[in-house]
This record gives sequence, C-alpha cells and structure tokens, in this order.
Amino acid sequence: MSILEPACYLLFWILVPPLLPGIINRVKAKVAGRQGPPLLQLYYDLCKLWRKNIVLSTLASPGFLIAPTVAWVATLTAAMLIPLAGAGNINPFDGDVILMVYLLALARFCTAWGAMETGSAFEGMGTAREVSFAVLAEIGIITAMLTLIMHSGSITLVNMFIPLSGSNATLLAIGVFILLLAENCRVPFDDPTTHLELTMIHEVMVLDHSGPPWALILHGAAIKLMLFAIILVQIIFPVSEMPLGQSLLWLAGGVLAVTIAVGLVESLIARLAFRRVPLLLTIGFLFCLFPLLLTWMGMSYE
Repeated sequence: MSILEPACYLLFWILVPPLLPGIINRVKAKVAGRQGPPLLQLYYDLCKLWRKNIVLSTLASPGFLIAPTVAWVATLTAAMLIPLAGAGNINPFDGDVILMVYLLALARFCTAWGAMETGSAFEGMGTAREVSFAVLAEIGIITAMLTLIMHSGSITLVNMFIPLSGSNATLLAIGVFILLLAENCRVPFDDPTTHLELTMIHEVMVLDHSGPPWALILHGAAIKLMLFAIILVQIIFPVSEMPLGQSLLWLAGGVLAVTIAVGLVESLIARLAFRRVPLLLTIGFLFCLFPLLLTWMGMSYE
C-alpha cells in the first residue's frame, strides 16, 4: 500500500466532517424561516479557535489539555477503521470492530476526564449525566455490531456491512439512527445550542475548554457524527457491492440524507425531559436487539 491512500483517508476525515453540522444548521434555519449561519461556519470557527490562547483553571492538571487531544485521536482512529463504501478501509484486520468500539469508549472517557479536571461541580454534574446515559447507548451500539457480525459471519468491518433484508434492515436502521442522535448529543437527547443548567448533558462537560482544545472537541464531534452516518448508510444500502464511483455517490447521498434527517428531527421535535431519555435509549437498544434475535433464529432454522 502506498502512502497516498492513507493520506487521502486522513484528509477526508479531517476536511469533510465539519460540513455536516453546517448542513444541519441550514436545515434548521430553513424550517424556521431564518437565514441561519453559513454552511461553512464550523470551518471558520475552527480556524479562529486555533489562533486563540488557552484559558486554564487553577485546579487543572496537564490532563485537562491531554484529554481532548487523546479523545480526538481516538475518534479519528475509530473513523479510519470504517470502510468507505467500495473504497474499503486502510488496513482491515480481524476484530477491528472491537477496536472501534473501544476507541469510541476511550474518547468518551477522556472527555469525562477533562471535565473533571476543572474541579467544577457543574461539569461533574454533566459528566454524571453523560456516563449514565452512555451505559444504555453503548449496549445498543454493541448489539447493532453483533447483529452485523452474525449476519455477515465476519468480525472485520470491511466484510460486516452486508445490508440486512426486509424488516431486519428497517428495525436496525431505526435503532442506529436513535443511537446516532444519542451519541452525538442531538435533540431529543440533548441540545448542543443550549446553556441552561437543567437541560445540558454533553455541552456542560466542555464549557471550560477554549482555544485549540475546544477546536479539537468540536472537530471530534463532527467526525463522530459522520462515522455514525456512514455506518447507518452502509447498513441500509449495499454500497460495498457497487463499482467504486457509484458506491461513493450512494454513500455521499446517504450521508446527506441522514444529516438532513437529523436537522428535521431537531426542528420538529422538542428535547426530552431527563426521566424520558433512558426510555428512548432502551427503545433504541430494542430496535437493535430484535434484528439480532431474528438473525439468530433464522440461522438456527437453516
């Protein structure tokens, strides 16, 4: 493998994901009848943040700066493992799906670690909320991956994304979409635009970050959103079986459709009360569990 292919994958995951939050904001603005921010607003914000100084709490240790860096690297590495339709991924190996799940868990741990470094009870509250809800979300993610593993008979990501048929595909797609909203702190689980104490979950964990660390957090969130969108598209459409050009077009169109759907959900649905968040996460888990059981039952009857 030449160095050009990994460089192209790396550039893709660095340059393209910040476009997705811009699309979501544009959809929300159109639904509300507003002009809204520019499509490339996040790119401008990232460039501006990289030029700013870092403000540190007197209680913070070097871990306050290390945590967002490790979280960003872990999220980017997990994204690099995801196959891009017919282009595949860089270096597939048995069990890379397990590594992907652990890298996403490491990124969450580092985000919580950075929040606790400030010594703020406010950020500690947000960390407790995030970790509590993450328990149900991670169970759903693992169940979705188990469904794909059982359906494909492989534990390698590049071989796992064989679309399910019939109701299994619909159920799993709904479950993964719910998990996408939860994992990326979108409405109805969280509202990334609010700063009200009683409604904040993820946002409260990163309030004390500034400058380049804050840029890494925003960019990592965009990478994670695209990662889940690409997984969702490849669950529904057999893009890996298409010619390279056609598969990439289908993948791009599917990611755009998922992004627009997220914007519509945020425009038309209100944020849930805290006591209802575990219920919706449980529903997402069940939507992933039923295809797993149906796939297992189908294999047992063969």
